[in-house]
Amino acid sequence: MAKMAAISSVVKLFNPQVVSQTGQTCTASIIFLHGSGDTGLGIKEWTKSVMGREIAFPHIRVIYPTAPMRPYTPMMGNPSTVWFDRKQISPFVPEDESVPDMCEKLSALIDQEVKNGIALNRIIVGGFSMGGCAALHIAYRYRPTIAGVFGLSCFLNENSDVYKH
Repeated sequence: MAKMAAISSVVKLFNPQVVSQTGQTCTASIIFLHGSGDTGLGIKEWTKSVMGREIAFPHIRVIYPTAPMRPYTPMMGNPSTVWFDRKQISPFVPEDESVPDMCEKLSALIDQEVKNGIALNRIIVGGFSMGGCAALHIAYRYRPTIAGVFGLSCFLNENSDVYKH
């Protein structure tokens, strides 16, 4: 029961924008993570402007979560909607210690989809910029049995833990 409460509270934390499947049955999910300083609504609207229509499928739900506000060092510690902190915008610094916590919290969104009847091998996680980096961490370090991962214009630090996995 505690795990379900934890899932529910984390899902609320991310305030996801959801595009439901266009057909009657949902059999797969895509979780699309935004870049630093953006929101789920922002990346949803961006994809719509690029595609000329909303990303929608007969049997796939598309979820656009929003990162919680947190202090962001590259912005002089001012709060921003970022998935994790970075000490510098450089690939040559260690990954921040906030990366694992973010991956665990985002994994709760995957758990919610599984609770909703979607198999892990029918869930894709991806993102743009920092969201793509977060997706790579989730897929390779925390959820290697998901269906796939994508990253658009994203990055990994030179000594990223992702390379070890």
